[in-house]
Amino acid sequence: MKELYTEYKGLLFTLAYQLTGSASDAEDAVQDVFLKVHDIDLQRLAEPKAYLCKMVTNRCLDVLKSARKRREQYFGPWLPEPIPTSGDELFESVVRGELLSYAMLVLLERLSPVERTVFVLREALGFEYADIAEVIGKSEANCRKLISRARSKLGIGDSQDVRHEAIKEEWIGRFLAALQKGDMDAVISMLAEDAVVISDGGGKALTAVNPIRSRELVARFLIGLIRKFEPSTEADGGTDTERREGAEGTKGTGKLEKAVELDAALQLELREINGQTGLVARTGGSNIIDTAALIHIEGNSISSIYFIRNPEKLQYLQR
Repeated sequence: MKELYTEYKGLLFTLAYQLTGSASDAEDAVQDVFLKVHDIDLQRLAEPKAYLCKMVTNRCLDVLKSARKRREQYFGPWLPEPIPTSGDELFESVVRGELLSYAMLVLLERLSPVERTVFVLREALGFEYADIAEVIGKSEANCRKLISRARSKLGIGDSQDVRHEAIKEEWIGRFLAALQKGDMDAVISMLAEDAVVISDGGGKALTAVNPIRSRELVARFLIGLIRKFEPSTEADGGTDTERREGAEGTKGTGKLEKAVELDAALQLELREINGQTGLVARTGGSNIIDTAALIHIEGNSISSIYFIRNPEKLQYLQR
């Protein structure tokens, strides 16, 4: 059993996380499944991978049924729980080309539980249709129809890459520098026409309750957010000019895990989150993460920015 756990825990967690959008639910699902199979005669398991995936999938479908009602009552937008994908043995195992982009995880909420299961098994984990049919108990033809329907609902083409995004740190550095300088034109030029900011506070942290849409409103919101933490007098530790010159110094030099200090009241740090470059923010000199942010780029423009502020969803990034 120990060998099975070691071999498949990463795969099963990756499957469960992408089915539920919750790292805590995924960990529970994997642990429950291994508790159930603990006393099974392993010699009788001809296909342990398929058997374990089927058990985890069934467990997650039950979770999704109960979660749907909770999410309908959730305060404000609900976003998936972000996970760190470097520096942790379990989470490192999910980044082997088997993780959908964070933006895609957000879109998966549009799908029914069965559509979501087929989509994750096929598009993230690369299962053959025969194996998917075995896991969910439907015909191969039916699974192909479910994939086609899911792609149509998500508005994605057959050749579109749906796995984790490679966002250059240098690109994010330039965007942060433009925000710090309050350069409205530069910020707008990096946003898509229909850019949107979606924030998840779960009623436990202050956020914009409704999505902020259009690049002009998004730019004003982000610049206003940065300015909240900027001192306005020399007595606060330096002039705005000096601080903005410091911001220019970050252009093109951003590296993962490098902190960008706007002021003692706000520290931004580039982190690898869900297999892509993200940001975490700490405020008031605290070590506690206040906000995680993930950016989705289409073409060469930001189409979506996700702020996760619900403290319950930041626990895995904090540890």
